[in-house]
Amino acid sequence: MSRLVECVPNFSEGRDKGKIEEICKALASVPGATLLDHEGDPDHNRSVITVVGTPEAVAESAFQGAKAAQRLIDLNQHRGAHPRMGAVDVIPFIPIRDVGMDTCIALARQVGERIGNQLEIPVYLYERAATRPDREDLAAVRQGEFEGLRVAIGSDPARSPDFGPARIHPTAGAVAVGARFFLVAFNVNLATDRIEVAQRIAKVLRFRTGGFRHVKALGFSLRERGIVQVSMNLINYRESAVHRIFAMVEEEARRYGVNILESEIVGLVPNEAMVMTAEHALRLYDAWTPRQILENRLLEVQSESQNTLGPLLDRFAAPTTAPGGGSASAAMAALGTALTAMVCGLTHGKKAYTAHWERVLAARETAERMRRELTELVEKDARAFEGLMAANRLPKEPETRAAVRDEAIRKATREAVAVPLRVMELGCEALELAAGLADCTLASAVTDLGVGALAAEAGVIGAGYNVQANLVPGTEPALIAEAEPKATTLLARARTHAEAIRNHVAARLAKMRET
Repeated sequence: MSRLVECVPNFSEGRDKGKIEEICKALASVPGATLLDHEGDPDHNRSVITVVGTPEAVAESAFQGAKAAQRLIDLNQHRGAHPRMGAVDVIPFIPIRDVGMDTCIALARQVGERIGNQLEIPVYLYERAATRPDREDLAAVRQGEFEGLRVAIGSDPARSPDFGPARIHPTAGAVAVGARFFLVAFNVNLATDRIEVAQRIAKVLRFRTGGFRHVKALGFSLRERGIVQVSMNLINYRESAVHRIFAMVEEEARRYGVNILESEIVGLVPNEAMVMTAEHALRLYDAWTPRQILENRLLEVQSESQNTLGPLLDRFAAPTTAPGGGSASAAMAALGTALTAMVCGLTHGKKAYTAHWERVLAARETAERMRRELTELVEKDARAFEGLMAANRLPKEPETRAAVRDEAIRKATREAVAVPLRVMELGCEALELAAGLADCTLASAVTDLGVGALAAEAGVIGAGYNVQANLVPGTEPALIAEAEPKATTLLARARTHAEAIRNHVAARLAKMRET
């Protein structure tokens, strides 16, 4: 299955359908990037467009969208209810599948630098990609909007961009590029034209004025409809749930004798967010599980039918020299990190572990990063071994060819040793990560943590075998002096951490039997 990243760029155009279509066409023009959704709001004069695809494709799509917006949108002529500082106002990257936040941060910086250099638009990195704490909050980055930033960017050093010129683009303004968790854009429309009501409710809700930790909110007037709106970004729907925020808006509106007319979600929303809302509204607890949703179960069955473990095992079972024990060691270490990531995911969101949520979420991203690299090392080990065999088959005669053969063997041996050494490093890091999580992860998943440790330790030991096997007589002394002590140290560290995890699992299981 492909690695997937989502990008949800916001463009300062919600009225001219022709321009919106051109921007959508630019975003969708990149192979591997799929345009899933676009919504334009004439009152806000803003469009929210969702693209998903491989990291490389989505990065290129985002740049092409920014390029189209620069050509089509003039902020000097732009008027709308929503704050904005750029033609493409914000470009966030969100991890979807087999991608960690670190990948999205790298994409944000890569695309930001390209926009700054090639389009000459000042770029500010925000949220998880921010290079400064004061730029994590998008509202702080966008302060003053296009008109205010036009003055400040050249005179206030604190407003200097991360990339691009230290001057506003005359028509395209500036852009915020970042990496973040899923965001739910949630609006509640009130049956009144009193803007102060919406503004007061927004003040109660948003974090920076004393409200919910993961809510940003503003009050807007929708003049064409004669009503007002509380417009919100829920930047972590798990901790500031949609139904909870709606209930608070309803309660505050009641204070002013105002009814809720309707609510709306802008753009796409994770299935989990809506399931949480349904669970609350219908009081679905205990026996209820999201697997009872037909579509969820169908996706699960399809995933099971597309399981790739069988073909991989067939390759290991084949009477060929590669993939062999080295690749299997990388696969075992990858399995260990995958189980650690699973335990972190199960722990996050559980109330009893609230104090550890941030820690386990960061650990999960680290485990996913290591798992991806170890998965790549499965194939890399096979290629390294085949390269070493090919070098050994080169002719020994005449003398000139023997020299070529010796150099090829030297390079191939270094690669054949470097790959399992890297597997040992990552397996050891995975064990250290798991050991550090032992006391702050879900108690009922302790055996999963233990099995993950066993797999990671097996991967380290197996990779160690391959390091020794490839340091054959005649190997250059410098490589032996470098690799042997490193492998010995890694093996000792891995065994120490694995033993600590085994002891923890045994203690937890004993305690469970007592109760």
